[in-house]
Amino acid sequence: MVAELEVTLVAADREVWSGRASLVIAKTADGDVGVMHGHQPILSVLSPSVATIRTVVDGVPGETLKVAVHGGFIAVDDNRVSLLSEAAELSDEIDVARAQEALTRARAGEFDRDSEAAALRAEVRLRAAGRAVH
Repeated sequence: MVAELEVTLVAADREVWSGRASLVIAKTADGDVGVMHGHQPILSVLSPSVATIRTVVDGVPGETLKVAVHGGFIAVDDNRVSLLSEAAELSDEIDVARAQEALTRARAGEFDRDSEAAALRAEVRLRAAGRAVH
């Protein structure tokens, strides 16, 4: 039996995923944090990055989820982890061609002052989908 966490991943417009996990890794403003059963309570700002959730199904290790997280917060208390993000996408939800196109357009400056932020969002999506970013 694997020690478990209760995890909820919520974007501004929907619940992206919830379930049991043995480990959650996320990038915060203070650096990477790995959360396992028994972790001390924390509340921290999430940096735009790829979060990892190692799921547990019926008490045994399940799949490992990669999630593009675009800011927000992580809260940990009493073996519950809440990832609250402005936008979040599971790797299998990401349209890789669209993300690559957005990155190309952002790097060309097509989004004016928002080009740098658009490029970061596209890079995070591509990394979550397992693609190299050049």
